[in-house]
Amino acid sequence: MEQTQVVHGVTTAATHAMTDINLATTWVGWLSLAVFVMAYYFIAAEEKYEINKAKPALFAGTFMFMLIGIYYVFNGLNPKAVHEEMEVLILEIAEIFFFLFVAMTYIETLIERGVFDLMKYKLVSKGYTYKKLFWLTGLLAFFISPVADNLTTALILSTVLFTIDKERLSFLVPGAINIVVAANAGGAWSPFGDITTLMAWTAQKGEFVDFLYLFPASVLGWWFTAFLLSRSVPDGQPAFDASTEKKPQVLDGGIGVAYLGFGTIVIAVLGHQFFHFPAMWGMMFGLAVLKLYSFFLGRLGQQTFNIYVNMKKVENDTLLFFFGILSAVGALHYLGFLHYIHHLYDMIGATAANVGVGFLSAIVDNVPVMSAILKSSPSMGSDQWLLVTMTAGIGGSLISFGSAAGVGVMGRLKGIYTFGAHIKHAWTILAGYILSLVVWYVQFEIMGLY
Repeated sequence: MEQTQVVHGVTTAATHAMTDINLATTWVGWLSLAVFVMAYYFIAAEEKYEINKAKPALFAGTFMFMLIGIYYVFNGLNPKAVHEEMEVLILEIAEIFFFLFVAMTYIETLIERGVFDLMKYKLVSKGYTYKKLFWLTGLLAFFISPVADNLTTALILSTVLFTIDKERLSFLVPGAINIVVAANAGGAWSPFGDITTLMAWTAQKGEFVDFLYLFPASVLGWWFTAFLLSRSVPDGQPAFDASTEKKPQVLDGGIGVAYLGFGTIVIAVLGHQFFHFPAMWGMMFGLAVLKLYSFFLGRLGQQTFNIYVNMKKVENDTLLFFFGILSAVGALHYLGFLHYIHHLYDMIGATAANVGVGFLSAIVDNVPVMSAILKSSPSMGSDQWLLVTMTAGIGGSLISFGSAAGVGVMGRLKGIYTFGAHIKHAWTILAGYILSLVVWYVQFEIMGLY
């Protein structure tokens, strides 16, 4: 039987007639959706089944497109449309994948050079109280995440938190929640502070400076949550014995790596902003410079580092998780499921839908939610695209596994920072989320400051 199919503007023909077919209503649509739901169940229940979330995500993302290919062969359709869709998707994923890969390589190099060990020592050795350490780690998370991304920042500072005191839950639990919220809020006002903002930026939903307008809403929302959390932090200070604790030494070139990392971010931003290079291009250039830096350290007789050894420590499971989940959402988009999101925006309005995205991202994880919205591409102004960027990032803090930062800290502080411990303090995060929305509304919709 001859058919013609028009999918996302690409014609695949085996006949002379022109027909729109929504693949969501076919067997491949329902089977693919079932695969996605099942995979997401195992992602959400990662701790229960002790399965790394990258495995079900990667399986779903690759298998769903294979099912689409099988459907096309069985129905005698031209697979050119599927091939072109996958090529576009690969380019989208590559921009995010390589950007994160370089950022993580720099972070691992800084860890190997002892830069973060020195930061831990300086925090603990000052004799700060628990409350002051609570605020310091939160501030560091908020201002480091715009550069280092929220996941990496949360992992580093949760390690710092555990180094300070390994047993006092009344300090560790609110401190861990504070780091997660601060990292997500800090990442919301930077194009590369969170996966969701990086996705929106590379999709050209806003210029670099546009995201900076989210700073007031992000910082005030985090501050209010931190203020409420700080009331449960105990008085006193952790023990520190200066006679036994030795000051860590930063290895040769450690500070230079930090400067190169900052310079790499600047080059990526400027290249994207003024020359329209993909952001990952500037990052890959920065990786090349880092390799050359390690070479010249050795030539100068200093203690060099092996960049490939540091690359081995990069969290490849996180990178593969993003590859898999973005591929899976891309398949849902091709099948036609994401058109329903577009209709939802038309029905209830952009503001209400974008506020709801924050709550949805807490349950489903903000990456696939943001990917789905970008794929469906509802008609919105820059104010609404910035709102959904903020809600997807900050809203992920409402539940412990709603963001990459939360999942990372749960793994780092097993048995301490748990789903139940987070839920007990979730009302403080909701209060901060509401305040962020109010600040956004006043700034963007009433005052027009953006």
